[in-house]
Amino acid sequence: MAFSLINIPTATIITGHDQTLKAHRLLGNKEIASSFKRKALCVSPLSRAANRSFVVCAEAQNSKVSNGGVLTIEDDDVLATQPRLGRRTFPPDFVFGAATAAYQDDVHLLKELGMDAYRFSISWSRILPKGRGKVNEEGVQYYNNLINELLANEIEPYVTIFHWDLPEALDAEYGGFLSDKIAEDFKNYADVCFREFGDRVKYWITVNEALMFTIDGYGLGKLAPGRCTNGLEIEGIGKLNCPVGGDSLREPYIVAHNILRSHAETVHLYREKFKPSQHGEIGITQVTNWMVPIDDSPLSKEAQERALEFNLGWFMDPIKFGDYPFSMRALVRERLPVFTDEEKKKLKNSYDFIGINYYTSRFARNQTVPANFRPTSYRDDSCVDITVVDKDGYPIDHAEPGSWINVHPRGLRELLLYVKKRYDNPPIYITENGVMEKDKKGQNLHLHQVLNDTHRSEYLALHLHELKEAIRMGIDARGYFTWSLIDNFEWADGYTSQLGLYFIDYYGSHKPYPDENEEKAPSPPHLHRFQKQSVTWFKRFLQEISS
Repeated sequence: MAFSLINIPTATIITGHDQTLKAHRLLGNKEIASSFKRKALCVSPLSRAANRSFVVCAEAQNSKVSNGGVLTIEDDDVLATQPRLGRRTFPPDFVFGAATAAYQDDVHLLKELGMDAYRFSISWSRILPKGRGKVNEEGVQYYNNLINELLANEIEPYVTIFHWDLPEALDAEYGGFLSDKIAEDFKNYADVCFREFGDRVKYWITVNEALMFTIDGYGLGKLAPGRCTNGLEIEGIGKLNCPVGGDSLREPYIVAHNILRSHAETVHLYREKFKPSQHGEIGITQVTNWMVPIDDSPLSKEAQERALEFNLGWFMDPIKFGDYPFSMRALVRERLPVFTDEEKKKLKNSYDFIGINYYTSRFARNQTVPANFRPTSYRDDSCVDITVVDKDGYPIDHAEPGSWINVHPRGLRELLLYVKKRYDNPPIYITENGVMEKDKKGQNLHLHQVLNDTHRSEYLALHLHELKEAIRMGIDARGYFTWSLIDNFEWADGYTSQLGLYFIDYYGSHKPYPDENEEKAPSPPHLHRFQKQSVTWFKRFLQEISS
């Protein structure tokens, strides 16, 4: 299939994507050069690792040659195209939306984009400041206002109950998710959410990315509450720094176990108490990289399977089958907690849909260990080396400078097919998908340069193509949410990692335009949202309904 990339300045493609072309073994290709002379870009992205079968094409009109012979676009730097990928190429009831974390809501931007839905999270502490007990009515009113405004603009709310912000009082009282007490408090918090908002919210997500909360919060100490084995040396990461202490070998499994118990109790509550009258659906959002065997050997293919089981299967197998993958039971042994029979019963099929967050892929290589090997962290248990480069040192695909997201679109299709086969083709929403660049603070750039995110339009187009193909192959995908609507607060990275369709100049560090005052422009008091070029791309994609 061929499809168009729209709103892509050709100059940026030529000058800014040498790494992509190199990864695809296309740098210096005469056919590409001649295509630019024809004022067209028809690059066949023949990725060495992805088995790509499509062609990215865009035709530049109103173009001129400048900047040392580089082809550029006049007027709005927008490419005229023949639309081949758009809303019409997906099922009629397919949902398109954008997502952010809590506290970051912009309904009018969603409306202007033409989005059908908005995925946001509720802050537990905002509703129950002490984790339980008295409800904060002002917090409830905030979310009521947001939900009502979304519905007034014909935007469906998809609500995440827990996106990592545990009330500090519960952590201080009994250690939060390190204690089995958390399941009851989590269920009671969810009860408040269902009671207050469930008459209008019809799509609930219990937990976002339990894997990342578990390993980064309790295995590596990168996220709150910052727990790990303090001073432990981990290859590829370095020495862990967790002054509060922890146990990178055991705590991740305890926390994961209690997250799953909390999820099961919450789904059971919703189905028994609220679903009969509210008629909504409830699920969970998982995250994983797609894993590619580093070579064709049987050991590498087994490593791929173990890597997927220790990432996706860790949280998917229990909610589908009632227990952890066999490989985890065999390798983690007594450190892996055991579910009771009643817990297994509640866990099995405890979802109406599954959310999948997909960003990138990695190679999986078998890791041979001696018989007397003693693991020191959860990372040792799978006996898999997960790496971004192959045996020859080539990356799995291109990434923007400073970004961990290597653009590997085919991984999305492969992951969805894997989920279809292993978990009996559940209803799926792509709840996060996006590409990151580091902020350009201090680079003395004009605003229009910061808003030039050609790579994001390309990323979205390639991944939506793969999603479309997965649907054609029988995947029950029902919606797609890009992460994120705006450049929002990215946890430990703060505002330095940018994944939004809209830019916010938090630092006031970019000049407005080349022909304006050379002094740096201060940020507006209300932190004005500036649309990046990818907004134009997405608008056209969503408006593309003709044949």
